[in-house]
Amino acid sequence: MKILIAFIITIVVFIILVLFFSSEFWGNLEHKALDIFFMTRGAREVSNDIVIVEIGDNTFSSLKISWPFPRELHAKLIDNLENAGAKQIIFDIEFTEYSNPYSDSILAATAAKYDNVIFSGKMLRELTMVGPRQQKISPIKDITDRNLDWGSVNISADNDGFVRRYEIFQEMGDKRVFSIGALSYALGEGFSDFEEELIDKSWYFWIGNNKIPKVSMKGKSCLVNYYGPRKTFTYYDFADVIDDSTYNVPTLDLDQYESFVQNEDFKDKIVFVGATADELRDIFNTPFMSATKQMMPGVEIHTNFVEMVRRQDYLEKFSLFKYYILFIIAAFLIFLFNSRFKPTFTLFSTVFLIIIYLIFSYYLFKEKSLIIPILEFPVLLVVIYVLGLVIQYIKTANERKFIKHAFGHYIAPELVEQLVKDPKKLEYGGAQKEITILFSDIRSFTTFTESHTPKETVSQLREYLTAMVKVTMENKGTIDKFVGDEIMALFGVPVYLENHALWACKTALAMRVRLNELQAKWKKERKDPFEIGIGINSSFVTVGNLGSEQIFDYTAIGDGVNLAARLETLNKEYDTKNKIIISENTLKMIEDRLIVKYIDEVKVKGKTKPTKIYELIGIKKEV
Repeated sequence: MKILIAFIITIVVFIILVLFFSSEFWGNLEHKALDIFFMTRGAREVSNDIVIVEIGDNTFSSLKISWPFPRELHAKLIDNLENAGAKQIIFDIEFTEYSNPYSDSILAATAAKYDNVIFSGKMLRELTMVGPRQQKISPIKDITDRNLDWGSVNISADNDGFVRRYEIFQEMGDKRVFSIGALSYALGEGFSDFEEELIDKSWYFWIGNNKIPKVSMKGKSCLVNYYGPRKTFTYYDFADVIDDSTYNVPTLDLDQYESFVQNEDFKDKIVFVGATADELRDIFNTPFMSATKQMMPGVEIHTNFVEMVRRQDYLEKFSLFKYYILFIIAAFLIFLFNSRFKPTFTLFSTVFLIIIYLIFSYYLFKEKSLIIPILEFPVLLVVIYVLGLVIQYIKTANERKFIKHAFGHYIAPELVEQLVKDPKKLEYGGAQKEITILFSDIRSFTTFTESHTPKETVSQLREYLTAMVKVTMENKGTIDKFVGDEIMALFGVPVYLENHALWACKTALAMRVRLNELQAKWKKERKDPFEIGIGINSSFVTVGNLGSEQIFDYTAIGDGVNLAARLETLNKEYDTKNKIIISENTLKMIEDRLIVKYIDEVKVKGKTKPTKIYELIGIKKEV
């Protein structure tokens, strides 16, 4: 039953947490945790096959011209890069608006001389009165008329404004516009018909034999496995590359371009050309932004993607279905585990498991390029811990309430408080303990009931039992049970009591005194008084919650209990004056404190040696 309840609680907690984990707020937290993993891993080595020609602040200082540059300048860049042996040239600069016919034709004609130049366009998404609308912004007609390659430069950010994914293509109707990064890889691999080569299947894109994990099953993007912060790749200044003897750039060293050629800086390289100047606003937040405080130019995001695809160095998300199956199993087991230990231990175990999980998550990210939810499991552990505390609090409160209800009428208040502080004393099962047992019984009660109405009997019996219970509790005894008119009381359990034999004897004498008071009262009320007998024995007996799991029954059993009950009946046989008989065991424990009278030796069931019994007269200090 407990396991079933634990499983139901686990499922409820799981459903609530999954709903929370689906929120935008939580998604942003997971993104930030992933960013920390990127920054912890730091920059990685990249190949020399991809470089960037930047149009940055130094470019404007050198050229002394404003943006946009004359397009013959870009044409010159193409010629110089081709002459330097570039394998591929990709412009992350949009030539989508006309400048002057001469410049446009020079740029298109220059690119047409070579078969390895990729231009840029984009897809615009607009919200209109009739719904969302997409518009394809292509390069100028001079470029498209020559069937020159071009791709999309769209970069999409997550809800927090950080770029962590890369869109492989954009859709417009049944047509696809591929990103410049995807187009660069496909053309570099010799795929002439990229539309046919790209297969969108389930959780992956396939480009030939290259399997690219998707962010979502129906999505068009993959995660970018960034190689580092801004300028992880090699940068060259635009002005330096066009600096040669045929294109005079004032203030520049005319030998700069020639040194590029001699050093083979661009030979067999994939060259991305893009704006990096802040004023051109083609810069984005990436996972390394928090550490470096530098935004990354869009051109380097495309570069990261191409490097990643060429190396097949992908980040892949672990299956959420498998993760949540493991999530439920782990939550269930941890919940059961925590319920068996103290909060202090579970706190340390929770912190330990969180640390181990975070280390394991980082290991998978760094060594296996596998992403599992970073914060979900730690939150689960915290929730289970807090839930355990709440359940433990409720359980403890119920235990205290039960203890006070179960024992409040039968045990002294100070003993009840000790039980409340340590409920384990009442756990199911028995233990051998040395205690003192007291039995008290009304003499000839059957005859009394026959001569009185039930109402009279119950009224007088209640008055008697109430008085005896009060006396017992005042002397730190525990009322075990009532069997008709018989009282069974225990001393020394469930809370340890020093000199429990003495307290039992005090109780017996106090019972006699209180009974005498009741007898005097009953005589005045013209009620028939009755007499009692008391038996006391000290012994090792089995004590504990000996009931079923459904019914609580804290009691004592054993030969020692049976002897105490027998001693009570012997009062009539020996016609004791005080009606209190104690065993030899009880006397030995407090012999120096008691005034007793030897009665006899009696045989005890299960023992060969007879036991001496005594009549209790009083306690020495009270004489």
